Amino acid sequence: MSYIRWFESLGSQDVGLVGGKNASLGEMIRTLKEEGIQIPDGFATTAAAYWKFLEDNRLKDRIAGLIQELKTGKKPLAEVGKAIRSLFLHGEFPEDIAADIKQAYGELCQRYGGGEVDVAVRSSATAEDLPEASFAGQQETFLNVSGEAALIEACRRCYASLFTDRAITYRKEHGFDDLKVALSVGVQKMVRSDKAGAGVIFSIDTETGFRDVVVITAAWGLGENVVQGAVNPDEYMAFKPLLDRPELKPIIEKTLGEKEKKMIYAVGGTKPTKNIDTPREERRAFVLNDDEILQLARWTKKIEDHYGRPMDIEWAKDGDTGQLFIVQARPETVQSRKEATVMKSFRLKERSRRLISGLSIGEAIAAGKVCVIKNVHDIGQFRDNAVLVTEMTDPDWVPIMRRAAGIVTDHGGRTCHAAIVSRELGIPAIVGTGKATEVLQDGQEVTISCAEGDQGYVYEGILPYEEKEMNLEDVPKTRTRIMMNIGSPAAAFRWWRLPCEGIGLARMEFIINNIIKVHPMALVKFAALEDKEARRQIEELARGYNDKTEYFVDNLARGIAKIAASQYPEPVIVRMSDFKTNEYADLIGGRQFEPSEENPMLGFRGASRYYSDRYREGFALECRAIKRVREEIGMDNVIVMIPFCRTLKEADRVLEVMAEYGLKRGENGLEIYVMAEIPANVILAEKFAERFDGFSIGSNDLTQLVLGVDRDSDILAELFDERDEAVKTMIADLIAKAHRVGAKVGICGQAPSDYPEIATFLVEQGIDSISLNPDSVLKIKQIVAEAERRYT
Repeated sequence: MSYIRWFESLGSQDVGLVGGKNASLGEMIRTLKEEGIQIPDGFATTAAAYWKFLEDNRLKDRIAGLIQELKTGKKPLAEVGKAIRSLFLHGEFPEDIAADIKQAYGELCQRYGGGEVDVAVRSSATAEDLPEASFAGQQETFLNVSGEAALIEACRRCYASLFTDRAITYRKEHGFDDLKVALSVGVQKMVRSDKAGAGVIFSIDTETGFRDVVVITAAWGLGENVVQGAVNPDEYMAFKPLLDRPELKPIIEKTLGEKEKKMIYAVGGTKPTKNIDTPREERRAFVLNDDEILQLARWTKKIEDHYGRPMDIEWAKDGDTGQLFIVQARPETVQSRKEATVMKSFRLKERSRRLISGLSIGEAIAAGKVCVIKNVHDIGQFRDNAVLVTEMTDPDWVPIMRRAAGIVTDHGGRTCHAAIVSRELGIPAIVGTGKATEVLQDGQEVTISCAEGDQGYVYEGILPYEEKEMNLEDVPKTRTRIMMNIGSPAAAFRWWRLPCEGIGLARMEFIINNIIKVHPMALVKFAALEDKEARRQIEELARGYNDKTEYFVDNLARGIAKIAASQYPEPVIVRMSDFKTNEYADLIGGRQFEPSEENPMLGFRGASRYYSDRYREGFALECRAIKRVREEIGMDNVIVMIPFCRTLKEADRVLEVMAEYGLKRGENGLEIYVMAEIPANVILAEKFAERFDGFSIGSNDLTQLVLGVDRDSDILAELFDERDEAVKTMIADLIAKAHRVGAKVGICGQAPSDYPEIATFLVEQGIDSISLNPDSVLKIKQIVAEAERRYT
């Protein structure tokens, strides 16, 4: 069979013979099957078969003539593309090639027990999937093909798809000669994922380029819906450095997608597959369980290690056998090639009404007039520099996507076509909004912001924003540990490239307020919850959790784990919740469990809540989450910090309660810090140091309490100053006392971010660490380095 190569006989060096996609499949089967990675068998037609098809059907000169007419403008793209595809579809397969394909198909059928097996028939161009470009979806794929006649016809249609309008355009833009690109057809045994699920994997975070995670998307049915962005899939994230420890479950994110439709085999009719509405119970369930997520993540790590670069992978689960398979792998082409020495950051200077939200792609901001286009046949109506709003995109949309200021889609996840292409083009996109094509009006002025974390927002009107470029080269090393203050898990990933040594303050409140949204006591006492609307909201948010408290613990644990992953193995100091009573009351179901206070700033907050009967059971959920992060997920770099601890007796009571809930200082390496934000913490520093491993100065509260100034008061704003001599004396005293007894001291308050002279003062006093707002890190690191040169 001179025109056929079995996958197991191919390797990465055979791109010229069978194209990138098929060469990669061969490489995996030949080298990674023995590692336990399951890949369905198959074969590929060679480039020589394609050239012989052209020769025997005398197509080369006719194609060249049509391409020339396109170049000279005699005929439009649509007419030329259709004419060339027609030449292929009316061509006959040379007998020797057809015989080879049929013989190989017969052998494949025998390998899988006889009968006419179902196969996937995919196009693989010889220039396809090179690291320089993704070529995602440029040629066609045909699923659930069975029988010799159907296979030959699918191969013919693959050849024709080398000349889709989008493929011709793509080659022209990338400088490929149409008559020097050949096509190989890959024929692979289908995985019955129509009875289970499928999706896409990246071995790198697609938004930030963070390399220590595996990102998996999943939907029910065949994987085409995920690739095309026809559904909003589940999304899972696993942490690579801990995958080789079987006792751990390093899954740091699990997001349930809507999974509105699923593609299944069609019985009868002319099409081999069809989309149906996903049953309600499947929409509300995760496609993969934890063991399956981890198995795919471990396989991905092996594939990435083998290729030595980040990878873009397709997977499928067989509903008949329950087994997982890898069906494609190619190099990731966007984040892995980004300039690592420069970071750009965007910030809105003002906000307006939010019109709609979805998944943010691209970490940038753009503004313009909306152009709603629902059908690819209408792309001629697109206006340059408009915000393209559509249901979903496929490669046919690329010519206008590159002319857009931004892109908003109804459907899709982080690995869909719209997301991949917008990243390549450097255009911000918001995908999976659900109903952007209904909400946004043609010609309406909007601003799309992908600079606020995982969620992207469309705002009304053209809003001002700023763009900063940060150079990460030539950043000085410092003796003082420079850390970051982080609220959201998305922000931790966004800033991972900064030259930091950990996170000095990870605020639990952001996760509770923005992701969980529910008061913990409303989950503990759900049966007694009186607010009917709150009950309805909780039922919706916590669907899929039999135990309502597990909803809180699971989401808090994964949020903290994602923050910790961004700096692992550097220390990440997580502050236990420090909402004021009025802020707690604003959580869903919160009003029933919170007292009304005249001055919440000095009221029932911080440590005093943790042992109180009013909140103790809620604090137990926080402790369960921390224990899970450290012991089950494996982020043992997490240090716990207690805020607003007023007395030594209070410290003892909190530590006792924590031990009761499985967080005992010193056990499994657990360190517990205390915030130094009350004068009592400074006055009795040596005694607090007997109970805690370190201090972190909260300069806002410390200033408020030293000067007796309400930090929220507009009238007294000019008196509130962290640089006041009394405040600085307190800080100096704390550092001196703590160091005398061997305790560490850092600062996580606002002062050093706002006032460079405070950073210099802290270095002079010998502070161990300074934790800063991310956008202050580079500037203050320079100041600290200079101060260290002067004072040491």
